[in-house]
Amino acid sequence: MRPYKTCKGLGGCRSFPNPSDRGPASGEVGEGASRPRHSQGVKRPACPCRGACPTCGEGPGSLRRESRGGCDVQRGARSLPPYLRGASSARALPTRRAGGSGRPLGPRGPQPDTHLRRRTSTSGPMAFAELLERVGGTGRFQWIQATLVILPVLLLASHNTLQNFTAAVPPHRCWFLPGANLSGPDGPDGPDAEAQLRAWVPWDDQGKPESCRRFREPQWGLLLTNVSGDAGLATEPCPDGWAYDRSMFPSTIVTEWDLVCSHRALRQLGQSLYMAGVLLGAVVFGNLADRLGRRKVLIWGYLQTAVSGTCSAFSPNLATYCIFRFLTGMSLASIALNSMTLNLEWTPVHRRAVMGTVISYSYSLGQFLLVGLAYAVRPWRWLQLLVSLPFYAFFFYSWFFIESARWHASGGRLDLTLKILRKVARINGKREEGEKLSIEVLQASLQKELSMNKAKHSTLELVRVPQLRKIFICLSLVWFATSFAYYGLVMDLQNFGVSIYLVQIIFGAVDLPAKLVSFLVTNYMGRRTAQMASLLLAGVSILANMFVPKALMNLRTFLAVLGKGCLAASFSCAFLYTGELYPTVIRQTGLGVGSTTARVGGIVSPLVSMAGELYPSLPLVIYGTVPIVAGIATFFLPETLNVPLPDTMEEMESGRRKGGRRRRQQQQQEQLQAIPLKTPEQGKFGI
Repeated sequence: MRPYKTCKGLGGCRSFPNPSDRGPASGEVGEGASRPRHSQGVKRPACPCRGACPTCGEGPGSLRRESRGGCDVQRGARSLPPYLRGASSARALPTRRAGGSGRPLGPRGPQPDTHLRRRTSTSGPMAFAELLERVGGTGRFQWIQATLVILPVLLLASHNTLQNFTAAVPPHRCWFLPGANLSGPDGPDGPDAEAQLRAWVPWDDQGKPESCRRFREPQWGLLLTNVSGDAGLATEPCPDGWAYDRSMFPSTIVTEWDLVCSHRALRQLGQSLYMAGVLLGAVVFGNLADRLGRRKVLIWGYLQTAVSGTCSAFSPNLATYCIFRFLTGMSLASIALNSMTLNLEWTPVHRRAVMGTVISYSYSLGQFLLVGLAYAVRPWRWLQLLVSLPFYAFFFYSWFFIESARWHASGGRLDLTLKILRKVARINGKREEGEKLSIEVLQASLQKELSMNKAKHSTLELVRVPQLRKIFICLSLVWFATSFAYYGLVMDLQNFGVSIYLVQIIFGAVDLPAKLVSFLVTNYMGRRTAQMASLLLAGVSILANMFVPKALMNLRTFLAVLGKGCLAASFSCAFLYTGELYPTVIRQTGLGVGSTTARVGGIVSPLVSMAGELYPSLPLVIYGTVPIVAGIATFFLPETLNVPLPDTMEEMESGRRKGGRRRRQQQQQEQLQAIPLKTPEQGKFGI
C-alpha cells in the first residue's frame, strides 16, 4: 500500500478545515518563519481538492486551462512543485509579499516561480500527442482505420514477388517436330517420343537435353548402342521456337513470349522496370503526400494499382506488360509509405511500435497468401488478375479514411483539424472531450507549430539542416544496406533445389520470428538498439558463410536464412524508426528518400553477384561488410523510444531531439509524481 503523505494544504482547504491538520493557513507564515508540522509526526491523507482555476475558470486538465497563463494546475497536477502536488486548493496559489516578492509560499517560505512559468507556454512536441489522447488515444477509430489500411498491405508482397510465378522458367528444349512437347496430349508418347528427342536434341554434361540448341539434322545413329557421344555434330539455335514442360506452370510470360536462351535477359526487364517504378513512386508520392495529404495519395495509389495490374493481365506483348508493371510499382510504393505514415500519425506514442510491427507482419503474411494463390491458380494472366482486383475494393472504401489531423495541423488548417478531432472523439466515445475543443484551444496548444510551419519545405531541407543532415546520411546508409544485402541473399536462397512454392514458404516463415524479436527489442530496448543489432547480426552471419565448407550445405543454409531474417527485421524497424526521426512537415519526403536508396540497393545487388564469377568470395565479403558499416552508423542516430514525434524543422535544427534518454527519465519521474494520492473518500486514513 502506498503511504499517505503529510497534508500540506494551504489556506481555504475544504477537506481539512482544521489548520492543525492541514498545516498553516495563508498569512500565518511570514518571511523566515517556519511551518508547523503535524504533531508527533502523525501523517494524514493528501488533500484531494481540485477546484476551478481562478484565472480561466476551467477545471483541472482542461485544454483551455492549460493554454492560459497563471493556471495553478496544468496538464493535471504535474506542473506544480512536488510539495504542492495532490494538495491543490480551490483558490489560486496564495502569495505573500516577502521583501517585495510575490512568489508562492512553500514549506520554507518564498519559492521561485519558475515552475509556473515553465508550463505557461505549450510544449510543441507534446501538444498534438495530448490532443490525440484526449480524443480517445488508441480507440475504436484507430483500430478500424488501421485494419482497413493494413488489408492492402497483405497484397504488397504478392506483387513484389509475383514474378517468381508469372515469369517462372519451366524446363524447355528446342522445338523439333510440329505439335511436339515434352509432356501433354500434343506430344508423342512412349519410346518414339524419347527416341525423337535423343535424335534431335544434344545432351549436356548432366545427362539432360540441351535447352537452347538442336541438331541441324536428326541423328538417328545416336540411337545405336555402340555410339557413345554427340561431340562434333553440327548444331544450331532453336529456329522453330521451344517446347516447354507445362506440368507445373501451364503458362507464364516466359512460355508465352519465349523469354529463354538468347532472350532470357528480357525476362528480368519486367521486374527491373517494376523496381524502377517503385523507386520513382517513392520519390514522387512521398513529396505529394506531404503536400496533398496521406489520404488522397492512398486513394490514388489503390486506383492506379487496380487499373495497371488489370491491364498487365491483358497485355498483348512484353512491351505493354513492362509499362503497366512500371506503373504498378509506382503506385505500390505510394501505398507502402502512406499506409505506415497514416497509421503512425494516428497512433499514440506508446503504441507506435505495435502498429509498425503489425504492418510489417501483414506483409510477411502476404507471402504465404501468394503461395496459396499461385498454387491454386497456375496460369499467369489469371494470377495477375487475382492479385489486382481486390484493389478496386480498397479504392472504394478508402474514401471513408480520415486524413491525418497531425498533417492538417502542421499545415495550419485548424478548422479541418478541429473537425477531424471532433469526429474521431465521437467515434471513440469521447464526444464531450471533442466538444470542449475549439479553434482558440488549438491555436494555444499548437501555437509553436503554427508559427514554425509557414515556410514550404523541400527535399533539400534534408541536407540543409545540420541535425537532419546527419539523420539523412545515416538512414540512407541503413536503407541501402538492408535492401542491398536482402536481395543479395534472396538470389542465393533460390538455389535450394526444391519446389519454388516451398522456397517461398521458407522466405515468409523466417520473417515471423525475426520480426517478433525485432518488436520486443524495439519496444523495450529502443529503436536504435534493434536497428543496430539486426544489421550487425546480418552482416556477421553473411561473412561467416565464407568460412563454412560447401559440403556443409545445411549450415550454410541456416546462416543464410538467419541473415535474411535479420534483414527482414531491419526493414521492419527502418520503417518505424525513419517515421519517428523525421519531423511531420517532411516525414513523407524522408520516407520516400529512404525507400529510394533501398531500391538503389536492390538494383546494385545483382551487379555485385555477377562478380562472383571471377572471385567467388567477393560477393559475400561485400554483402556482409555493408550491413556492418550501416549498423555502426546507426549508433549516431538519436533514440526515439517513448519520445513524441517531432513536428517542425526547427526542433531538429535546435537539437531538441538530443538527450532523449534523459528526457524520458524525467517524464517518467513526473508521471509518478503526478499520480494522485488516496483521499478520505477512497478509503482509510493512514495513521
